[in-house]
Amino acid sequence: MDLYEYQAKHLFDVHGVPVTPGEVCTSPEVAHEIARKIGGPVVVKAQVKTGGRGKAGGVKLAADPDEAAARAQDILGLDIKGHVVSKLLVTQATDIADEYYVSILLDRTNRAFLAMASVEGGVEIEQVAEERPEALVRRRVDALEGMTPALAREIVDEALFPEAVRAATADILVGLWRVMVSEDATLVEVNPLVLTTDGQVLALDGKVTLDGNAHYRHEHHADLLDRDAVDPIELRAQSMDLNYVKLQGEVGIIGNGAGLVMSTLDVVAYAGEEFDGVRPANFLDIGGGASAEVMSNGLDIVLNDPDVRAVFVNVFGGITSCDAVANGIVGAIEALSGRGGDVSKPIVCRIDGNNAELGRAILNDFGHELIELVDTMDEAARRVAQLAASRTGK
Repeated sequence: MDLYEYQAKHLFDVHGVPVTPGEVCTSPEVAHEIARKIGGPVVVKAQVKTGGRGKAGGVKLAADPDEAAARAQDILGLDIKGHVVSKLLVTQATDIADEYYVSILLDRTNRAFLAMASVEGGVEIEQVAEERPEALVRRRVDALEGMTPALAREIVDEALFPEAVRAATADILVGLWRVMVSEDATLVEVNPLVLTTDGQVLALDGKVTLDGNAHYRHEHHADLLDRDAVDPIELRAQSMDLNYVKLQGEVGIIGNGAGLVMSTLDVVAYAGEEFDGVRPANFLDIGGGASAEVMSNGLDIVLNDPDVRAVFVNVFGGITSCDAVANGIVGAIEALSGRGGDVSKPIVCRIDGNNAELGRAILNDFGHELIELVDTMDEAARRVAQLAASRTGK
């Protein structure tokens, strides 16, 4: 999960990385109040999860509270690379003497962490890496040893940081490591790290990515989720512990196992070409050991997606028994019918493997007019694409 700048800087502050004071707001009136409390010039910064805010007009200096409110009015609603600004960070303005770059990220290839540092901060680090690779120091950080003060000092020395900021920068690298470990992050980045005219070294901007697989260990991470920016169907699926991703299509997909679901997406997309471009509407993996309840929850989620016109249940029974899948389908339809839900969408089922015959028998005995059993994956993909197209005018 990528964090907004204000969230990243909050975590920095918690773990001892120095930042400028500021608060987040959603209106010019509150921006005025924050600027009044800070006193002196402030910077009004769009909070979007993309780069290029400054060039797009999303970062503006304000000399006083009235100007802060005016700049907030200018920025709110601005479209920055497809992200509409709804939140602002109003933070103390800083007189900058120099700008640097530091980060730590998870290096999956080498099964370690990678620290990077450069005295050329304030610009896209990809540009520095491409045009002047010698200006970007990269050092492996052992997961067990971590970012020791000695290693941090070696990194800033190798990156040729000015002597006056080396000790403070090394301390900040150690602090960023605390953020990585304590918050289960996969990336912490400061760009720019600045030296102020009065000699302070501060994280002026910040980027943090948290490992979603570790959220169960951090109850407070739930507060960092921007629910307004997440599809409500995805939020509901998360509450049911379902591995669900919303896509832009018409065919609801349910399968057991990420590999099978990915293959199903490809097969449906290919089959949909015959029917004017019908596409998968979602990724939903109910897991290798899914129960009837999980199957029922998954079908409930997919059937309640207004974009879905037909559903493809593609299950190969292994740990998951096909009769459990069939019972889940039956249970979901009965539950939806019982509370007046939408059960008007056809469901094409291809179930094979463990207890497949029993699973098919359960569905045949249920005898619902919207359920079709198809023997092969390719045939089922073509049939569900055909059904979806017939209901969308494609």
